[in-house]
Amino acid sequence: MPSSSPSTPSTPSTASTASTSRADRRRATEARVLECARRLFAERGFERTTIRAVASLAEVDPALVMQYFGSKRNLFTRSLEAAAVLPKATDADGLVDELLATLVLKLGGLPESTIATLRSMLTDPEAAEHARRTLGQQIESISAILTAHTAQAAHEDAELRAALITTIVVGVAIGHQLLGLAPLRDAPTDRIAALLRPALAALTESPH
Repeated sequence: MPSSSPSTPSTPSTASTASTSRADRRRATEARVLECARRLFAERGFERTTIRAVASLAEVDPALVMQYFGSKRNLFTRSLEAAAVLPKATDADGLVDELLATLVLKLGGLPESTIATLRSMLTDPEAAEHARRTLGQQIESISAILTAHTAQAAHEDAELRAALITTIVVGVAIGHQLLGLAPLRDAPTDRIAALLRPALAALTESPH
């Protein structure tokens, strides 16, 4: 009677491949959970989003979400992670052009992490702090451009001007994307940009 062949032991390369596959599967699952969490935080805000709802959307067990992220707070923090997009312009005219071009893109649809921040920032301290930090970087960058490339009279209050410019752009995005204000929602984006241009330009110019 022929003897059965002994099982082949796992070689180091086989074990390494299996380990890599497990790590890849974990990263893929974690990315899917984060994507689903961003979507729900954007739709519902922090308070109304539950771990169970995220797990259901991601088609995983709620315990797995907790295993990966520890808590809803940690999941929310990870969901908000995104590098601030800072202006690259080198003068005031270029700054206005860039801000309006960016606004037109925002009116076409904000990233879910941004919507999650905006929707939650009035009720959740961490979301509010995240918004302040991100907008603060934007204000600092715009202020530096105004200080370096405008007349002395214009950049004496460059930080205030930068804050006003940033607030205008954010306010329009909120009115359009979150509140769905009819006049904003129904207007062509290029018309909105054209009407805003003189206001933003005035904030970059020297006072008369």
